Amino acid sequence: MNRRQFLTRSGTVLLGGAGLALGGCRSNPQAQVLTNQNDMVGTRAAGAETFKPLIEGAVGNLLARQGHGVQQAGLNVPQAGKRICFVGIENKSAEDLGDSKEQLREIIDTRINQSGAFLAISPKFVQAGLRETRLKADDLFLPANRRTFLAIMEQQGQPFDYLLFATLTSGTTQGNGEHQRDYLLTMELVDIQSGQADKESATIRKGYYDRHVSKWMHK
Repeated sequence: MNRRQFLTRSGTVLLGGAGLALGGCRSNPQAQVLTNQNDMVGTRAAGAETFKPLIEGAVGNLLARQGHGVQQAGLNVPQAGKRICFVGIENKSAEDLGDSKEQLREIIDTRINQSGAFLAISPKFVQAGLRETRLKADDLFLPANRRTFLAIMEQQGQPFDYLLFATLTSGTTQGNGEHQRDYLLTMELVDIQSGQADKESATIRKGYYDRHVSKWMHK
């Protein structure tokens, strides 16, 4: 066998072995519908396991407290029909919310409608009103801007009684190969007639660990 034939055959054997090795390491993606299991815990950022309790804590407590003031005289049930215009979530945290942002908006809208005391304005009408007035959510804290926005919404047949603002913030504590992040969701409900505001917050602490470092640190 000459040198060229030897190198050709050797190369074929090596490539075949590499192909088997790569084939043996090939990933096998799997998925399952989580029915009775807990939500998965994000290893790089907050997810459902963080946002759901935050919404239930902040939104649930705020609406429950405000709902006690929306009572029909002589009855022990809240008067449905007070309309809330939720203008969206301002993300001031260290993380990009990605596709979670719109999902959180929908969850909050649903939570408002399920309260029994309040109704949520459709997000499509809210966005259309903001575009028409060229206002941002923060601009609505000024009384003149609120009146302008309310007038546009009334023209759309969507009057409302309250403005609802949501702000997500975070604080990070760094460790040796691990860090803690404190998530804070603040909901602020503003009465458009009086300008009076009511706020409610909920917080969750979450630890992120490097597996190798944590094994050494927690021995």
